Amino acid sequence: MKDKSKSSEFSRRKFIKGVGTGLAATYAYSPGFAKITKKIEKETKDFIEGKLQLMLTVNNSLVKLMIRPETTLVELLRDHLELTGTKIGCNHGECGSCTVLVNSKAVYSCHILALDVAGKDVVTVEGLMKGEELHPIQKTFIEHDGLQCGYCTPGQIMAAQALLLKNPNPDKDEVIEGMSGNICRCAAYPNIIKSVVAAAENK
Repeated sequence: MKDKSKSSEFSRRKFIKGVGTGLAATYAYSPGFAKITKKIEKETKDFIEGKLQLMLTVNNSLVKLMIRPETTLVELLRDHLELTGTKIGCNHGECGSCTVLVNSKAVYSCHILALDVAGKDVVTVEGLMKGEELHPIQKTFIEHDGLQCGYCTPGQIMAAQALLLKNPNPDKDEVIEGMSGNICRCAAYPNIIKSVVAAAENK
C-alpha cells in the first residue's frame, strides 16, 4: 500500500525547493538586487580591512570615501583621487615636493594622515588652475624659468601660494625664508625666488 503522507511530504519539499530556486534566480538577475549585493560585499570588505570613512574638500569638490587609517594625504591624492601633480620626493616630510595647502596653509602631504584633514579644505597644484588657465604663480614660474627637471616645482608653487596668501607683498629675504622648506635638487633657487617675487608684483 502506498504511503500517502510520504508522497505528500515529498511533493511539498519539491514545490518549496522549486519556488526557492525560482526566487533566487529572479533576484540574481535583478539589477537592484545585484547593486545591493555589491554594496554589502564592499561594506564587508571595508570592515574587514579596517577602513574608515573620510569626508573633505579637495580643489573645491566634496570628497567622501573609505580609506585605511594609515593612508597618508599624498597617497589619498595620488592613488585614490588620481591628482598626480603632487609629487613624492623623500616621503619623510623633509624635501617639500609633496606640499599642498590645507585650510590655506602649506603642509607636507607625505607627513600627515589623510584622516587628520577630515572636514578640511585641501588645494593641490591642479586646484590653482581655472579650467585650462594657469594660475599667475604657475605662469611666473614658466616666464622666469623657476624650474629645471620640474619634479619639485608643484611643491614650490604651492609653498609660494601659501606664502603669498599670508604675505601678499614679500621682499626677497621674506621669499627666501618662506620657501626654505622646499628643496630643489637642481639648485634652481635664484629663478624660483624671481618667480615668486614676480608673482607678488603681478597680484
